[in-house]
Amino acid sequence: MSSASQTIAAIATAPAPGGVGIVRVSGPQALAIAQGLGITALQPRQARYARFRDAAGEVIDDGIALYFPGPASFTGEDVLELQGHGSPVLLAALRSRCCELGARLARAGEFSERAFLNGKLDLVQAEAIADLIAAGDLRAARAARRSLDGVFSRRIDAASEQLLHLRIHVEAAIDFADEPLDTLGGSQVRAGVASVREQLRSLRQAAERGRKLRDGLHVVLLGPPNAGKSSLLNALAGSERAIVTDIAGTTRDVLRETIHIDGLELTLVDTAGLREGGDVIEREGMRRAEAETRQADLALVVVDATDPQAGLDAVAGALAGVPQRLLIHNKADLLAAWPAQDSADQIWVSARSGQGLEQLHARLAALAGQGAGEAMDGEFSARQRHVEAIAQAQQHLEDAAAELQHDVLELAAEQLRLAHDALGEITGRMTADDLLGKIFSSFCIGK
Repeated sequence: MSSASQTIAAIATAPAPGGVGIVRVSGPQALAIAQGLGITALQPRQARYARFRDAAGEVIDDGIALYFPGPASFTGEDVLELQGHGSPVLLAALRSRCCELGARLARAGEFSERAFLNGKLDLVQAEAIADLIAAGDLRAARAARRSLDGVFSRRIDAASEQLLHLRIHVEAAIDFADEPLDTLGGSQVRAGVASVREQLRSLRQAAERGRKLRDGLHVVLLGPPNAGKSSLLNALAGSERAIVTDIAGTTRDVLRETIHIDGLELTLVDTAGLREGGDVIEREGMRRAEAETRQADLALVVVDATDPQAGLDAVAGALAGVPQRLLIHNKADLLAAWPAQDSADQIWVSARSGQGLEQLHARLAALAGQGAGEAMDGEFSARQRHVEAIAQAQQHLEDAAAELQHDVLELAAEQLRLAHDALGEITGRMTADDLLGKIFSSFCIGK
């Protein structure tokens, strides 16, 4: 029996006691299972009070039953929803009874998977369900909600549709290889490629902002030993998360702490101090610090305010490729006088006394909010795979543009196909058969 022909059941609420608990059933036997539970006269999308009974006719629980006939349901299949009391014991018994009546236990994510397979959601929307549930703040939840509503998907689809027309045009022009491309609308094709490239540039920026909303900003504290990185982490986190001593090399491994600034999640990563030498364990800690830095969205370069150049020399080699950085002069309370003002890329603080931390919070909020502040209200959530797929599509479009400049249509067509496939991976749409259908419905060459 295929998976699609099987009926599945699962507890759809959190595994803890609560006022209400839900068991959800999806598949061709959903209505028969309702009848087996003693629920009769169900009307589509109408709530009905019922007693849910076991095989002996004893009442397992009572509550509300809802029936959604396919395809007008979340999964596109017949769906039964049983809303009872939020007792984990009762919910487990109700789920077991559903399985006795012909259902099987659902796999993780299988309801959303069936919704995707039945055309009710695309991949982006299916992923947005998980993002909505896991959102760490209201802004991330709103962004996930917009992805679930199709905001991101529609932008992908618009670019994909334009790419499809370009592919059709170029594929058709290949049949007239003796003619120069310009006589076959070459300028229109090149303009179209340029237009899609601009769309993807904007879309990639929005997707990167959406990724940061979903994953949070990855912030690495980098610096030489004893610059006060761990003290700064504790100060920002508001708790004694990291061990702090005057001994150089105390931090040997990475330590993570999540904080929220202006609604945006930041993952702070404290790392081993960078310096020459050190024992085997310390050198491994420095290697891990450099590995974290390569993944960072922002590097907080922490140096001793009394000797900043030594700290900068220690971290110089590790900063390559970090998109944003902020120089933090810690231990500024040891200076003869507090600096009059901070510049855009550096700030003076004292993790021990707390002086300057308010300004640091404001600076972090500004850096985190570059493209992710209130403007994010018009954006969507995204994942790293989405960003990478858009980047691949951009590269293939650049290659296609280069081939079109030399009228090498076969190679241009291949690059356009690869760009199209990269976008299709995001939503899970478009197959070779879809392209053939579009081509044959749009052209009638040689008739």
